[in-house]
Amino acid sequence: MSDETPSFRVEEIDAAPPPPRARVDDVTPPAESAGEKLERKRDYLDGFLAEKPLAADPSGPGGAIYEGVIFALKEIFDPEIPVNIYDLGLIYGVDVSPEASVMVQMTLTTPNCPVAESMPGEVEMRVAAVPGVRDCEVNLVWDPPWDMAKMTDEAKLELGML
Repeated sequence: MSDETPSFRVEEIDAAPPPPRARVDDVTPPAESAGEKLERKRDYLDGFLAEKPLAADPSGPGGAIYEGVIFALKEIFDPEIPVNIYDLGLIYGVDVSPEASVMVQMTLTTPNCPVAESMPGEVEMRVAAVPGVRDCEVNLVWDPPWDMAKMTDEAKLELGML
């Protein structure tokens, strides 16, 4: 750093001319006839609005089978906690094949959970009862272990944690 201080020159003025203002007369309208002005302009969204939505893949998110499976999972409640297993975060994955076979990957709150033997069977039975589902397989996993961070905000609210 140098010890030199920068010098500034200050100029004082009494008045400055105002900037020019835009006037409507300054803008030249596009050359079009009176008929063209009245004619409706082509709607660039016309094709988009007329297009019908693509049918949702029944096996993907938003599809009938997938959403039916999620709805069925939300009807199964943990016996110790008054929240459904989906909102508790016990469901790690739902895969629906194009042939409508469903594979659910889930865990339990602890390996010593009293419903460790019955819960996977109940999930399999409920999911297999969803209309359109061919069969269901439930994989019980312990990695990654479940923790309370996996719960939805709705579950936390229900348990008074929010």
